Amino acid sequence: MNPIGWREFESAPQASTATLAALRELAVSLLSDNMARASGIVGLQPYHQPRAMAGTAVTVRTRGGDNLAIHRAFDFCRPGDVLVIDGGGELTQALMGDIMSSYAESIGVQGLVIDGAIRDVGAIRQRDFPVYARGVTHRGPYKNGPGEINVPVTVGRMVVNPGDIIVGDEDGLLAISPEDVDGVIQAARKQGAKEAAALQSIVEGRFDRSWVRPHLDRMMNG
Repeated sequence: MNPIGWREFESAPQASTATLAALRELAVSLLSDNMARASGIVGLQPYHQPRAMAGTAVTVRTRGGDNLAIHRAFDFCRPGDVLVIDGGGELTQALMGDIMSSYAESIGVQGLVIDGAIRDVGAIRQRDFPVYARGVTHRGPYKNGPGEINVPVTVGRMVVNPGDIIVGDEDGLLAISPEDVDGVIQAARKQGAKEAAALQSIVEGRFDRSWVRPHLDRMMNG
């Protein structure tokens, strides 16, 4: 990993409102299944009331426990963006709390994804504004820098590029390249219909499990 310096780049083009609306209607699990089940941000938890999240990534890379670059990154955020913060997974100092998350919501940010700690979770849990983080501590942040804005970051073991589309729900988080998003949406819709049919077959007592035994035999004898 390159050392953190002071770099700022313009925010990437935003996903369309139609694309974001379509993603909010699809479970992250369906989207993930159609990205080879190998993509996705791990290790972060939601600290808000349930609400589907989708938006264009504005990324921040900062020194663990320091939020000066995050304050600056708000100037790069537009309504419809998700602020994605690489804090190195550091949990000894919170990167933000109720005030900064409330401000983010007020300027139209669709959610916060923080590979680091937050605080004021009692207040954050009362709202449905999406806040995902690695952990919690009462200890507040420093404001010394350095930090970088709109550079590739690593959050929850997944690389997120500026302009990636970030989707989140109660199951977790996913980053989708804009070039792939239409195909992922179409495949996820087809799988959603298939899963709805399977659930209906359970209600009607005709759920097909005939594949289990042959599959098990192949695995044991292969």
